[in-house]
Amino acid sequence: MAVQNYLGERATKLVVLAVIAVVVQLAYAGYVRPTAEEWLAEQRAIAARTPGYSPARSIWVIIQDPEQETTIIVSIWALILAGLRFRELKAQRELLGAGYLQKEGGTVILPSDAREYLRTFEQLPPKQRDSVLPRVLAAALKRFGATGSVQDASQTVHNVCESESNRLDAELSILRFSVWVTPALGFVGTVRGIGLALQGAELAVKGDTTAVTSGLGISFNSTLVALTLSIVLMYILYEVQLTQERLVLDTENYAEEELISRLHSS
Repeated sequence: MAVQNYLGERATKLVVLAVIAVVVQLAYAGYVRPTAEEWLAEQRAIAARTPGYSPARSIWVIIQDPEQETTIIVSIWALILAGLRFRELKAQRELLGAGYLQKEGGTVILPSDAREYLRTFEQLPPKQRDSVLPRVLAAALKRFGATGSVQDASQTVHNVCESESNRLDAELSILRFSVWVTPALGFVGTVRGIGLALQGAELAVKGDTTAVTSGLGISFNSTLVALTLSIVLMYILYEVQLTQERLVLDTENYAEEELISRLHSS
């Protein structure tokens, strides 16, 4: 079941990427590139009539090349993945207020009571049962019911929280990949632009600098877009990691206060 869920999540994320790629490609073909070409034509006409004219910069020209398009696709994908992650973490945090262990004041839990409390978590829907808080509390109750040791249950809480932190961190692999690949795509555009500029060096010697300026434009624009988006994505990744860490820490504190403090060996 876990393998099926893993494959299903990966397939869903790839489908989302494919949909984004199609939508962005349609936007580029229908608006971005035609608008950029029209703007360039206007600037050339103005420059021809006005000696010494310095063309302005256009956002459509900056993002029109394939490298920028690919960078934007990956960045939108990363933003959507981050949004889904934030929503999932918010749902898990809400479980801290679900009142799983809220009993009358002075209630204690004996090893013989552990099984009764475990039923609360076994009856949860699968998605909630696989969340951090139910997994931590259920593991501690199982350990306490088996050994009758409060110390063992407390250590189990700590160990499972560490394990959950690692699991949540591992689930960010695709988001990390998208953050890493964004500046890499910009570097690809930089190399391609420099290569085109070098190919036009011979023409530049003869007075035609069009190929050189075009190649350098691709290089600089690609770098600009990639670095700008990578900064945004790195900040979002930091926020996701911080939210995960806070969730695990709050879960451990909740387990210590609401569960471990009520356990009694006899």
